[in-house]
Amino acid sequence: MTTQDHEHAGHGMIDEVESPAVGSEYERERVPQHALKGPSAFWGMYAGEHTAGTEFMIGPLFVKWGADAFSLIVGLLIGNLLAVLTWRYLTAQIACSERFTLYYKMEKIAGRGLVTFYNLANGLLFCFLAGSMITVSATAVGPFFPEGTIAMPTFSSTMPTGPAWIVSCIVIGAAMTFVALKGYDVVALVGHYAAPWMFLIFLACAIVTLGKLGTTDVWALLTPAPGTKQSISFMGIVLFAWFCNAAMHIGMADLSVLRFAKKPSAGWASAAGMFLGHYVAWICAALLLIYWVKERGVNPQEGKDPGTMVNDAVGWAGLVCVIIAGWTTANPTIYRAGLAFQGVLPALSRTGATLLAGAVCIAAGIFPAFAMRLLDFV
Repeated sequence: MTTQDHEHAGHGMIDEVESPAVGSEYERERVPQHALKGPSAFWGMYAGEHTAGTEFMIGPLFVKWGADAFSLIVGLLIGNLLAVLTWRYLTAQIACSERFTLYYKMEKIAGRGLVTFYNLANGLLFCFLAGSMITVSATAVGPFFPEGTIAMPTFSSTMPTGPAWIVSCIVIGAAMTFVALKGYDVVALVGHYAAPWMFLIFLACAIVTLGKLGTTDVWALLTPAPGTKQSISFMGIVLFAWFCNAAMHIGMADLSVLRFAKKPSAGWASAAGMFLGHYVAWICAALLLIYWVKERGVNPQEGKDPGTMVNDAVGWAGLVCVIIAGWTTANPTIYRAGLAFQGVLPALSRTGATLLAGAVCIAAGIFPAFAMRLLDFV
């Protein structure tokens, strides 16, 4: 059956839905033809979402794990290619055929009782991820104030570092939730405008860092010092790059956004996020910590907060990038979490569900443990 056949069949299915969607997000009905979006709505969103705050955390973690140059450069390339193919030929294909959110589709198939737990677990997963973005963005607030005003977390931090840290997380989280409340159009718009600039900041960080290190031999810099314990293998990196967003592609959470696509080819937009964010940006972020280890004597097992590293490299523009980078991941993630919570509480409006998701995200962001254990649940 072609996509067009699905469209015609789908119009009959709308009659089966008990009520129209609240607002204009079509949470409990098929996305109508007039609401479908062209590819530009997805390339910017994916680039912005995945060239994001997490990259400042994940890149340095590869250094902590002693990953070698071949594993990073080749392993990430293969893993990200597999992720893009999964988005294009699995997630986008199903999204354009069905045009429902995952949560409502599961409810129609399996009934409310069976999917309630899944929706709750998925919503919490997204809240923890968005909370990690709040943590990362908050590390960029500290350098704007006198040293010591806001204590910064490290890889080993688990609890809030103080009242100033808590206030920073609340303010940033509230702003992220506000954007998510505006719906997919605004979420996509933020990513569309922010992504190109953020990618240039990542490149600038790498170029400045290479200048400080006095070499352009990236392969040598990414090679761990002799005796370094390697905690992740080549295949481990391939599989990590492929499955770090498994909840989005194989897990079908991105039906929430790709249901708006005119054609399944919109799935190729994930390449903007995978190769700019999960490839180039991860390596650029790894170079930041390599500099601090080699020139500043930082323990790679402890790491350094992203805000301080980026501020040292490119100044206030980098700090703004860290904050905005957290936003561009958290905005669509809070949006997804709100839809998941609405699957648990269908009587709740999308606004109410998104506010609930935002509150949980802020609570998670206050505790650095979620960001520092990021790889356990992305």
